[in-house]
Amino acid sequence: MTEPEEVRQPFRLAAVDLGAIRHNVRAVDALVGPDTAVMAVVKANGYGHGAVEVARAAIEAGATWLGVADLDEAVALRDAGLDVPVLAWLHGQDARFDEAVIRRIDVGVSSVAQLDAVARAVETVRGAGAAVDVPAAGDGDGDGGAAGDGGADGGADGEPVARVQLKLDTGLGRNGAARSEWIALFSRAAELQQAGVLTVTGLFSHLSNTNEEEDRAQLRQLTAAVAEARAAGIEPTVIHLASTAATLRLPEARLSMVRLGIGMYGLSPFDGVTSAELGLRPALRVEGRVISVKRVPADSAVSYGYTYRTAGESTLALVGLGYADGIPRLGSNRAPVWIRGERHRVSGRIAMDQFVADVHDAPVEVGDRVVLFGDPAEGYPSADDWAESAETINYEIVTRIGPRFERRYES
Repeated sequence: MTEPEEVRQPFRLAAVDLGAIRHNVRAVDALVGPDTAVMAVVKANGYGHGAVEVARAAIEAGATWLGVADLDEAVALRDAGLDVPVLAWLHGQDARFDEAVIRRIDVGVSSVAQLDAVARAVETVRGAGAAVDVPAAGDGDGDGGAAGDGGADGGADGEPVARVQLKLDTGLGRNGAARSEWIALFSRAAELQQAGVLTVTGLFSHLSNTNEEEDRAQLRQLTAAVAEARAAGIEPTVIHLASTAATLRLPEARLSMVRLGIGMYGLSPFDGVTSAELGLRPALRVEGRVISVKRVPADSAVSYGYTYRTAGESTLALVGLGYADGIPRLGSNRAPVWIRGERHRVSGRIAMDQFVADVHDAPVEVGDRVVLFGDPAEGYPSADDWAESAETINYEIVTRIGPRFERRYES
């Protein structure tokens, strides 16, 4: 593996392979077939990869929706010029639903109180005479995937309306209307839709991914909810339940749309199953640089608490990355790194800005690349290796990569 040619060597680098993003989206799009749309989930700054850049690559590869947690994330996508439908589903009591109306952002709604807050936001927008974003040519015309755009953006009189998707708790016990609240939620949503205040564009829930039996039980709950919603006069355009895990393992849960999160970034949602076994390519490579090299005698202590001592005369390589950058401290004395084609291990405790790797007698120089994780097919440790070392999951490893990293995008 050769050193990439760069004018300037970044001190901290998060390199994102957009070709891998496109590959993963195309693979899942082909798997689910033409009758099921793909939502690219780019919350948490695209799982640490960069939301805007990942979103663009995903759309190029066939994704027709974007998903984020909150409205600020959705507005950032609109500000970047992304016109495809965007769903945001997690809101505080002071959420700017008026901004969602103006920017044509689908709002995930979990209660009658939230529906009423959205309705008040529509009144505010209409009263202010605010202009609503106009979609780019071709957006929302029904050609953008199986699920299309999900509904109109104006009432019968041409005034702005809100776009909402009803979020239901089918057994996860988190966000979403409880079973006892469904009838009231559907009734109020139908009333507001009939009044021309909003359009119900979708109905959705989230699986626990506990096991297939439990997930199928949740699917049955959602199926019952759809029937109740239709009886109340609601005909959602998109119905979705499956994230990456269920998309791959539970075909009946794919419905009219799937939410592609961790799989889009090339990581496996399953314990004991690798990305390669799922046909996915990891998109993120995280690396630093050796900033100091020193030769030390046997029994030399390393870093805070002296949790590591050299077994013999050895070479210590100092790397300028630490837990302030999102490198998990639990990886101390355990996590692997790649330097000059060889694997070494973090030696001693990871500090705020730096850690040490005992490279023994390997030839290492100041300025050498140090890859923490990347695509195992290229010989690098994986995000799963770091997750195992830090007693966590690969989702956390990639999403915690901090803002001090320079992000570079490779096509």
